[in-house]
Amino acid sequence: MTSGKLYLIPSPLGDYPPAQVLPAPVLALLPHIKTFVVEEVRTARRFLSAAGLKGHIGELEFHELNEHTPPADVEAMAALFAEGRDVGLISEAGLPAVADPGALLVALCHRRGIEVVPCTGPSSLMLALMGSGLDGQQFTFHGYLPAKTEERRNALRGLEKKPGTQLFIETPYRNDAMLADILAVCRPSTRICLAADLTLETAFIRTQTVAEWKKAVPVLGKRPCVFLMQA
Repeated sequence: MTSGKLYLIPSPLGDYPPAQVLPAPVLALLPHIKTFVVEEVRTARRFLSAAGLKGHIGELEFHELNEHTPPADVEAMAALFAEGRDVGLISEAGLPAVADPGALLVALCHRRGIEVVPCTGPSSLMLALMGSGLDGQQFTFHGYLPAKTEERRNALRGLEKKPGTQLFIETPYRNDAMLADILAVCRPSTRICLAADLTLETAFIRTQTVAEWKKAVPVLGKRPCVFLMQA
């Protein structure tokens, strides 16, 4: 039986026209895919409508894959590729399968011999690294640090001892708590980059030492933000 392909389709990092950040070939691909695995159906519908499928959303088939999806349901998604049917994987924002539960579907496809096709699009992590001025030769992404204050501070102390650039993210409502802990426990000479709202008109990206940040501490609020550190 011939299997279809899994296309990893990036989505914008904010609420603006997809054509601003997605290449024309990616947008041209979308009308040819009728089955999508998405992190949240409502968000995916809005994105696809803005990407040129307005008026055709009702013709599409959606399956949710998020942190609540049972492993058995992920395994069952192999059936979506039967009879040569292609499937698109869409995250809430940015690249699918990077700090994203969609990685489970990608892993399934590799186990089943289904071709995986990553498409070009925005990545907040790479954009932040590009714009930070920190070490782009050696870097590590750590995802989310612990939510409890003392555990988070211990994690920050540990990252400060590692070589290269350390990238991590935080739930937006804890951004300012994260920054406060960085300034509380990290050495004055450690460089910190704050990269928020990337690709949006409100984008903010700046690298300074801890000592410099302490002179004027910004309020990040609930903006999507990437934190980068290099001791």
